[in-house]
Amino acid sequence: MLLQLFGIVILLICIYTVRHYCFTLNRIMGKQRHPYIDIDTADWPAVTVLIAAHNEEAVVADIIRALLEVDYPKERLTIVPVNDRSKDRTKEIIDSFVEKYPDRIIPFHRTGGKPGKAAALKDAMAYVKTEIMLVFDADYIPGKALIRQLVAPFFDPEVGSVMGRVVPLNVGKKLLTRLLDLERSGGYQVDQQARMNLHFVPQYGGTVAGIRKCALHEIGGWNENTLAEDTDLTFRLLMAGWKTVYENRAECYEEVPERWPVRVRQIMRWAKGHNQAMVHYAASLTRRHDVSWWERLDGLLLLGVYAMAPVLLLGWVLALLLFYTGAPIGGGVAVLGLAAFTTLGNFAAFFEIAAATRLDGSRLRIRLLPFTFLGFAVSLISVSRAAWQQIIEPLMGKEMVWHKTERSRIGPVAVGRPAA
Repeated sequence: MLLQLFGIVILLICIYTVRHYCFTLNRIMGKQRHPYIDIDTADWPAVTVLIAAHNEEAVVADIIRALLEVDYPKERLTIVPVNDRSKDRTKEIIDSFVEKYPDRIIPFHRTGGKPGKAAALKDAMAYVKTEIMLVFDADYIPGKALIRQLVAPFFDPEVGSVMGRVVPLNVGKKLLTRLLDLERSGGYQVDQQARMNLHFVPQYGGTVAGIRKCALHEIGGWNENTLAEDTDLTFRLLMAGWKTVYENRAECYEEVPERWPVRVRQIMRWAKGHNQAMVHYAASLTRRHDVSWWERLDGLLLLGVYAMAPVLLLGWVLALLLFYTGAPIGGGVAVLGLAAFTTLGNFAAFFEIAAATRLDGSRLRIRLLPFTFLGFAVSLISVSRAAWQQIIEPLMGKEMVWHKTERSRIGPVAVGRPAA
């Protein structure tokens, strides 16, 4: 029994290894799809930009200031800061901008209701009067052309959502921020763009993103009962027949965590939300014959990304048990060790990271590759811990808790791509 179970674990890990190789080779050697990149001049539609903000006094002024300066018709751009039950100076800062730009900014100050980003966005829909809406987290800094880049794909009536590329702006602060920069590069520059190239399932990422209002209404609006409203939305749109577009050249700049405890809480929230989506949608996606076979396969692998961490730990335990009991596992331990580093989907896949640094033209970052084992180990333990809590906490009567990511910014920042 142990031998058969170990074989299943090895098979799963090898499937994800092949997936990473396919994405990397496609990104380096395959045909690249950027179908909406040439749309520069158009009759631009009216757009509402929602800014999710919960205790964001350190960062909210930067994103509002940047949005006021974007290259988009001012009369067609409405900015709606969603102040979700903030206890700090977030409301005061937002209102100071409203006083100066009352015709461009409509604030939504939420004082009660269910906690969580999805719940806040759901309540804010009363302020969305346009068909196209964009969503940003408060710590993001959009470039001048970003709004047009995110809106352009919506001229295609089959597009229900759009996702841009996330680039860390505080890269040089600490080792952690440099490692997260490598992870983001691999995840977006290679993983997301390869899915776009192959007509797979680019993931709506929850921020630096756009949604068509009628598509959102068709699938039932925001799901306030999930910790990962972005993954949830991705699969509901997919099964409803809407396409998600990834725009690799639509870069937006974020503040990544600078402390390991903050990173651990962030990835545990992502893992729990992603696993929720896996439980809810994996079986339904398998049965959807109106979704292409390749999209179903890629979608299932995407849903299973965070489930692979406990699978990998199980594999290590089984390998040790089989080894010390003298079972004839041959090179199984070596195969497991080789495949282990490539398990966590978008994160810590060293060959995707290497390809991303080459594509970004910043190859010197590859010197940090050995340190990504540290990030991998932290992710492995954190994701496994999150999976364990998801099993135990409902039995103990505990409710899910949405943990906000702590901000470290202490002053205004300039918009621009960080130095490598």
